[in-house]
Amino acid sequence: MAHYRGSDSKREQFRRYLEKAGVLDSLTNVLVALYEHAEKPNNPQEFLKQYLAAAGEEAVDTEALQQELSELRQRCALLLEENKQLKTKLQSYEPTSEDGATAE
Repeated sequence: MAHYRGSDSKREQFRRYLEKAGVLDSLTNVLVALYEHAEKPNNPQEFLKQYLAAAGEEAVDTEALQQELSELRQRCALLLEENKQLKTKLQSYEPTSEDGATAE
């Protein structure tokens, strides 16, 4: 009986591992997609492979897009700072009226 509990514990640990890694969600999604597919494919295994490969590509695309977004945000911050500095520099060259306001 102790052997059964040990095996059950390992099985539960493995299930939690798969759940944390997102494997269970991926498998559920691919099986639902296969179930909902109007025309059942002749080779379900190939369908599963293609579906999971496409999901993997999306993950890679997402990572690349997140990296690009981060870089563009940094560039935007630098450009905003440069813009602020140039506006300040430009104001020093604009003539001021007698009341202290800049002439427009």
